Amino acid sequence: MSGGSAPWLVLAAGAHLGFQLTVTLVVYPALADVSPDQWSRAHDAHSRRITPAVVLVYAGLLVAVLASLWSEPAVPANLAAAAGAGVCMALTAAAAAPLHSRLGHGHDALLVRRLLLVDRLRLLGALGCVVAAVLAA
Repeated sequence: MSGGSAPWLVLAAGAHLGFQLTVTLVVYPALADVSPDQWSRAHDAHSRRITPAVVLVYAGLLVAVLASLWSEPAVPANLAAAAGAGVCMALTAAAAAPLHSRLGHGHDALLVRRLLLVDRLRLLGALGCVVAAVLAA
């Protein structure tokens, strides 16, 4: 990528991958281990604490992806990075957020397992995004 957006895309995709790895390997497993009688308190605290980080990381990723597409829209690696980021954002909006909303009403083991699955899919999207961003650079 000859444009000035390449370092920003790599930085944003890397930050997102680091965030996603932390959620997948640390945050969600800890949340899944919470007993049903402690669930509501733990889930509410998790939601309050993680929301600002999600907004910050996803906003940075969105801006970097849009800048890369604006500067060089026909570069296949830019398109692939955008697709990886899009997968993560779509899964968050269409699956993770609604699951969290339902889990906010109480513990449900099936919903927790679905959330963990959706989260692993987001990790794959984040990995694809960062690989493509590095290739675009």
